[in-house]
Amino acid sequence: MRMKHLLLSLACALCVAGCGLAGTAATSATGAAAEAEQARQAKQTEDRAQQQAQDAVKLDAARREQAEKDTQ
Repeated sequence: MRMKHLLLSLACALCVAGCGLAGTAATSATGAAAEAEQARQAKQTEDRAQQQAQDAVKLDAARREQAEKDTQ
């Protein structure tokens, strides 16, 4: 009887511990997905900023060219 009680207690403890591990794994996976999404958004922001900088350089060059034509 005592051995059954010990085994039952051990089995319950393992079940509870297993649930905690599953929760930790799920939390880790969710955290990794969130980090991947943040990295994707950061890349998009960087790409947009680079495009805006390139557009500004082109616009400046076009304005200078037009100003040179206007002074001639």
